[in-house]
Amino acid sequence: SIIRAAVDLRVDILTMDIAHSLRGVTSAMKAAMDAVQAGSARRVMVAAAERRIPAPNSDFEAIFGDGAAALLIGDSDVAVDIEGSYHLSSEFVDVWRRPEDSYMQTWEERFIREEGYLKILPQAVAALLKKHQLSPTDIAKAAFYGPDARTHATMARAMGLDAKTQVQSPMFDSVGNAGAALAPMILVAALEEAKPGDRILYAAYGDGADAFLLRVTEQIEKVRDRRGIKRHLESKLMLPSYGKYVEMRELMEGEAGRRPARRSSLPVIWRERQHLFALYGQKCRACGNIQYPRQRICIYCQAKDNFELIRLSDKRGKVFTFSMDERAMEVVLPKVFTVVDLDEGGRFYSVMTDRDTSKIEVGMPVEMTFRIQLEGSGLHNYFWRVRQIRG
Repeated sequence: SIIRAAVDLRVDILTMDIAHSLRGVTSAMKAAMDAVQAGSARRVMVAAAERRIPAPNSDFEAIFGDGAAALLIGDSDVAVDIEGSYHLSSEFVDVWRRPEDSYMQTWEERFIREEGYLKILPQAVAALLKKHQLSPTDIAKAAFYGPDARTHATMARAMGLDAKTQVQSPMFDSVGNAGAALAPMILVAALEEAKPGDRILYAAYGDGADAFLLRVTEQIEKVRDRRGIKRHLESKLMLPSYGKYVEMRELMEGEAGRRPARRSSLPVIWRERQHLFALYGQKCRACGNIQYPRQRICIYCQAKDNFELIRLSDKRGKVFTFSMDERAMEVVLPKVFTVVDLDEGGRFYSVMTDRDTSKIEVGMPVEMTFRIQLEGSGLHNYFWRVRQIRG
């Protein structure tokens, strides 16, 4: 529901959370595919995100990464046809975290690799190929989950694939193991390079396995110029230190400033939900100027109660002025406050994130990004920040 509100979709749509499984996204993808085929929906957005917390100085800490991806399943003008799928359920447990656990738990590496991943996923893939009377040589590119780089390569060989030409990079050296989000991220990376007619094998693992057979269509050219995986990786920033990573993960407490406790208010969030989540401002019907936040009097022509709503979350702008606060309650200091002139009119005051302070300047192009603004009164408080345009 938070995603629905942020992207400003209608309220009369079905939203659903599927969690607690590495293949939750492929389970959601199958449900979306069935809904579209049955005619109960024309389009379904499947979004996956993962942020797994590894124990400090553990093997997981070296390979885990954060990630997210979204796919749109529809009934027309599709860039990729879903030709078929195969699904396998298994009670095999390899990685888990109980509600009372702070970190991921696992069993002996060889056991979980050879009795779980390397047996279960190949079964699903082999059954899918047999079902469609195909062989591994018919696959142009394979995009599938793996726990680490070595095991991922072993899986490619087990499935009869050429690791150099048929397997999409799992990005362990640039992203890490992003859990449930890893498989769709690898798929997006594969589609960025795919050609019409290519057949793609897409598979995820966890409590069983899901495998999909995809066929790229001519419509892929219409979505080619997206930010995707490649351009996001090209524009990523590095954390300044391991200490900042530990602090951002809340693995240790930093020095607390002498500040009042952060508070929040559910009535305020509910009352202002349209302006907080979808970032609606207002446009004066008398003079045409845009302003945010909403108010009864136009600051330009003083017209009263004569506004129409306008969404600002999809607008870009340029930095008009900015300041940096070295004493703010922020993990990565300084906290950068910015005033942005939006390209289509209006001025927006916000915090800048994902930034290199040495490169911030007046006139810098920026875009909106939806983030947790603060945590107060036991609540996540979401709002829009600005960042330098990525990619």
